[in-house]
Amino acid sequence: MAIELGKLGIWRYHANVDAKFAADAEKLGYGAIWLGGSPSGDLAPVDDLLAATDSLVIATGIVNIWQDEPASIAKAYERIAGKYPDRFLLGVGAGHREATKEYKKPYEALVDYLDGLDKAGVPVEGRALAALGPKVVKLAGDRTAGAHPYLTTPEHTRGTREILGAGKLLAPEHKVVVETDTEKARGIGRQTVKYYLGLSNYVANLRKLGFTDSDLEGEGSDRLIDALALHGDAATVARGLSAHLEAGADQVVVQVLNEDPWPAYRALASELL
Repeated sequence: MAIELGKLGIWRYHANVDAKFAADAEKLGYGAIWLGGSPSGDLAPVDDLLAATDSLVIATGIVNIWQDEPASIAKAYERIAGKYPDRFLLGVGAGHREATKEYKKPYEALVDYLDGLDKAGVPVEGRALAALGPKVVKLAGDRTAGAHPYLTTPEHTRGTREILGAGKLLAPEHKVVVETDTEKARGIGRQTVKYYLGLSNYVANLRKLGFTDSDLEGEGSDRLIDALALHGDAATVARGLSAHLEAGADQVVVQVLNEDPWPAYRALASELL
């Protein structure tokens, strides 16, 4: 892998990441910030985040292929990578059908989009693909630096590594709540996880991981929430995140759900870095 991400990253909605946030994350030892929520195609904020840091990698998690053409994204990539070599990773993906009226044959659309990035000169090692199912995971391994799965478990990470093989990036996202009050922590986790239970691609993947109708109905069972939003003290949460690394992840990307995320970021950095 040309871009070194480190073993611990942060996933955060792009509008909630500014230069100070990036600089503070870098000081704690985080290797990358993944900008979630389909940032706009000019990727203008990325320049500011990289300018405020020395070694931190900024990745998109993800640029939505239905939102911006590959030629325009390639121009943004060229601008950023030219100024900050080996510090920007272009994560792309198809999102989910419920939020995108253009959503048709996503696999073929991803192939076409990667063809467009090839034509525009975005290198394979400079891009990654949001991937859940085996077909898209294989595409990620064949056509990009690797895979960035979202809303998964260490079991999924293990299977994804088997498909990708050695030498390809695997950076799964995982939600956490650093909180020892179990009911309070589950409540916080459930508020975020329940949204994804209305999205068919995530539900299908969770079924493959062994979750049942009773887990997936309503706002999700305790078993489901505990798996998808790790909670407990920092040491307990760190052990859960480490399971991804032990299963073959290169980096585990932490999405902190606590209202003030910084105590959790600090505590997890202390445990894992």
